[in-house]
Amino acid sequence: MTALYDSIGINYADLRRPDPRIASAIKEALSDCRSVVNVGAGTGSYEPTDRQVVAVEPSIDMIRKRAPNAAPAVKASAECLPFDDNSFDAAMAILTVHHWRDKPKGLRELRRVARGRVVLLTFDPASRPWLTDYLPELAALDEAQMPSLDEYEKYLGRVRVEPLMIPHDCSDGFLYAYWRRPYAYLDPRLRSGSSSFWALPDISKGIARLSDDLETGEWARRYANMLERKVYDAGYRLVVTDGDSGKYQDH
Repeated sequence: MTALYDSIGINYADLRRPDPRIASAIKEALSDCRSVVNVGAGTGSYEPTDRQVVAVEPSIDMIRKRAPNAAPAVKASAECLPFDDNSFDAAMAILTVHHWRDKPKGLRELRRVARGRVVLLTFDPASRPWLTDYLPELAALDEAQMPSLDEYEKYLGRVRVEPLMIPHDCSDGFLYAYWRRPYAYLDPRLRSGSSSFWALPDISKGIARLSDDLETGEWARRYANMLERKVYDAGYRLVVTDGDSGKYQDH
């Protein structure tokens, strides 16, 4: 099967540039773990450079786009990691769980290969960023794709869930990154950096309504408080196990 990002990762390197503040939060969550497997690694965004990292990525196109000095990459899926039990100090998976065919199996695999910590960056499908007011189909897609936050403990053991606040000038063009730059959602090229827009067949009505509201000033009136904010809780969450104390075996 052709991996999803073999088809949609056309502008990925340009539009999905790691944001240093998000990178810092992920690095902090990894704590002092020295060896890390990055599952669903893509081109290597947010991989720590001060540790031993092995990347796992199902898309050969994304692997080819990795920098020459990036961590070594293995073509494989989250549901079948080609490593022995407890092979790494930690496992990480950044904005990828929603793409997995069998999410419970993929999460169990992360827990299996990590001696200690598991760090996920994911999205709370119960969240409703302002863009869903114009595109309610995004909320429906999030609910269909994203595990609810209470599901992670079933497969990972005890976790803590932390909001990841998104800066107003975030350099990484994921779905809700442009929360204070609404005009970005009118640009098809910028939208192409998010898999969600590839998954929706027709968003023309919602985009037209957003365009009208931006032109008339209605958006600025409705969301005036957004213009004052430096960061925004758009629904992104860090899900982190607490090392060995969170080790879980599924029976």
